[in-house]
Amino acid sequence: MKRLLLVGAALALLLSPAAAQEPNKLLNASYDIARELFAQVNEAFVAKHPGVTIDQSHAGTSKQARAIVEGLEADVVTFNQVTDIDFLVKNGFVSDDWQADFPNQSSPFYSMPSFLVREGNPKGIKDWGDLVRDDVKVIFPNPKTSGNARYTYLAATAYAKEKFGDDQAKVTEFVKKIFANVPVFDTGGRAATTTFVERNIGDVLITFEAETRGIAKEFGEDKFDLVVPSVSLLAEFPVAIVDRVVDKHGTRDLAKTYLDFLYSPEGQTIAAERGHRVNDEAVAAKFKDQFPDIRLVTVDDVFGGWAKVQEEHFASGGLLDQIYGER
Repeated sequence: MKRLLLVGAALALLLSPAAAQEPNKLLNASYDIARELFAQVNEAFVAKHPGVTIDQSHAGTSKQARAIVEGLEADVVTFNQVTDIDFLVKNGFVSDDWQADFPNQSSPFYSMPSFLVREGNPKGIKDWGDLVRDDVKVIFPNPKTSGNARYTYLAATAYAKEKFGDDQAKVTEFVKKIFANVPVFDTGGRAATTTFVERNIGDVLITFEAETRGIAKEFGEDKFDLVVPSVSLLAEFPVAIVDRVVDKHGTRDLAKTYLDFLYSPEGQTIAAERGHRVNDEAVAAKFKDQFPDIRLVTVDDVFGGWAKVQEEHFASGGLLDQIYGER
């Protein structure tokens, strides 16, 4: 009889609301062009953690950050721009030491702005300097809403700073010419891809190298050529736990396990297969032949860090506003 009572108590505990509500679901708010990457990541993660559900939200990361502040209950963010996570820090959603939570300053993989042109490269586009020509139409999304496009803006500016030195007027004029050659500014990277690939608008698409590889594979490598410029800007992909949300949902442990998976050999392999450059040395060596050498500069080296970039370029009335408003 005593054993029956113990069994009954254990069964009741298993069926209790507290046990039934064990956290098993996450929402990952991510950047616009990461759909296929995280579809594969999530499938692999759930295979290791049966019963877990990972939901996705995709948009430009600046838009995602604002949505979280306005009520989108994302447990984790996998963004492509540090400043958008810093925006969440300032609004009390993410801890101010978030970059210490995971390796490589909480960036599991990286890429850079690169070019995709029509097959045969009919306009002979080889570097940033070709983008200011009158006969070249350039496609990239709106830097006001897309982290992807902000990297493009910064990479073009970095190239111009090397070309023109400290002559800020010439640097600004160079970037203005590129902006003037953009026929339509879409809100995010995936929409810009649609404009270039499906609407057949523009001569060159500027997006992350990982996206250029994915487009060529999906739509036909015989239709497009990949062009690696002489220099580009290191684009890290920062991740963070949204503290305010995981504390509400009770999902902190699951959120950490999920983001840790991005650093595992399996997670790194998935990222490399999707065209991202990874930090795991063994995985990087396996995919080395797929990634051409490129000279990368950093936001810290060229612009003095993300805080300074935010203040000088992306704040209201900053250099980006001045250039974008005059196109």
